[in-house]
Amino acid sequence: MDKKEILIKINEIFKNILDNEALTIYENTIASDVEDWDSLNHIQIIVAIEKTFKIRFTTNEIHHFKNVGELLVAIESKLA
Repeated sequence: MDKKEILIKINEIFKNILDNEALTIYENTIASDVEDWDSLNHIQIIVAIEKTFKIRFTTNEIHHFKNVGELLVAIESKLA
């Protein structure tokens, strides 16, 4: 699975969690760019990503994601 395919799935997760079908997430998107992306929703997004891709992030990894692009790289490396 490449970054483009991962990003498509992540977009669906964000739309579902944040209940916003018009939302589009890009690699350079950060939490402050998205209304309603708060700490609680962040946890729900991470859990949904872990379930969708059948992977696990460490607490340290979760705290160090600076944008969606870094999240994509982490997912891609765990799937490899």
